[in-house]
Amino acid sequence: MIFRKWLGEIELTKDLSLLLYIGGIYSLSVALSNTFVNIYLWKQSGEFIDLAIYNLSVVVFQPLTFILAGRWAKKVDRVIVLRIGVIFLALFYLSVLFFGSHASHYLVVLGGLLGIGYGFYWLAFNVLTFEITEPETRDFFNGFLGSLTSCGGMIGPILAGFIISRFSSNIGYTIVFGFSLTLFALAVVLSFFIKRRPAHGRYLLTRILGERKNNRNWRLITNAHFFQGLRDGIFAFIISVFVFVSTGSEFALGTFGLINSGISFLGYSLVTRLIKRKYRKRAILLGGFLLYAGIFIIVFDFSYARLLIYAAVIAIAYPIILVPYISMTYDVIGRGWQAAEARIEYIVVRELFLNTGRIVSILAFIGAITFFNDKQSIPYLLMILGAGYICVSFLLKRVST
Repeated sequence: MIFRKWLGEIELTKDLSLLLYIGGIYSLSVALSNTFVNIYLWKQSGEFIDLAIYNLSVVVFQPLTFILAGRWAKKVDRVIVLRIGVIFLALFYLSVLFFGSHASHYLVVLGGLLGIGYGFYWLAFNVLTFEITEPETRDFFNGFLGSLTSCGGMIGPILAGFIISRFSSNIGYTIVFGFSLTLFALAVVLSFFIKRRPAHGRYLLTRILGERKNNRNWRLITNAHFFQGLRDGIFAFIISVFVFVSTGSEFALGTFGLINSGISFLGYSLVTRLIKRKYRKRAILLGGFLLYAGIFIIVFDFSYARLLIYAAVIAIAYPIILVPYISMTYDVIGRGWQAAEARIEYIVVRELFLNTGRIVSILAFIGAITFFNDKQSIPYLLMILGAGYICVSFLLKRVST
């Protein structure tokens, strides 16, 4: 009855349920390990430049893979593309385990495997989301998936931090990465129960890129994704390093993740219910300013107490932004030229702009720490790039709904 009350009038189909399960398992696996991969590499080298090279490899290989995955999804099947992505993600964790204490010597290899896995996985997942959901179910799906992601974020980091801190050497990391590997294997199994979705027709990637000239809404959405990537590029890894440097403890990093995801879970639960279509733009603007304000809590003093406050602030801001933002994106795509035939190409182009923003962000970070003192340059870089979602909100304000 509680679950039915949550659903309201939403019809929970088999494929919708399976996609949520796979998304939840993926989120738990990533929450368990991804943050700690950066710390694992940081402990081996202690250099910001190594983390930057690793994360740059991820965001370079990801858009290249999106282009290939889009063609395969058009010629083969989206569900098969999803499985390929999960398999590459599993190979990534196998490689981390295999390289062990020498992992920092293979930054581009590891980043490439992860980027390829992300490219295949997210292309297929986003296209399946577009196909399985309808305009009236997208806010529910995005909100519920956000809640599952937050649940994974609550369980994963604190569990991983506890396991890692209980064992000497790298045994704890081996256990955690092995568990992530098992979860990805389970996701592959679940994917066999989703209805096959073959596609036909030409791969219209260049035509959809050119559609930016004809479709103002599409141009605004893609530009917004560039600024989203500009903000998320370095924030994806620098905050976890700040937490570890300030405490020297993986368990403290797990606690940070628990607080962030616990509040985020409540945020997604409320946003799914409260933010209606007519309030989407206002919500994105509010969330963008809240997210930017959070930077000033930590930018000149990243003590653990301040980082925990920051975790709470961004946990409130992200649901307010992302649920309406993702729904607006799919709605614009759904109304675009040849949306039914070219939905895969729309997803690929969106990801190209998102990852271009991430690439620019990390290259700016590399430039800052190469030519300037990192302690002085990083705070100013965070303040500049951190305004990305404010730019997103102003761009989306001009989208016709």
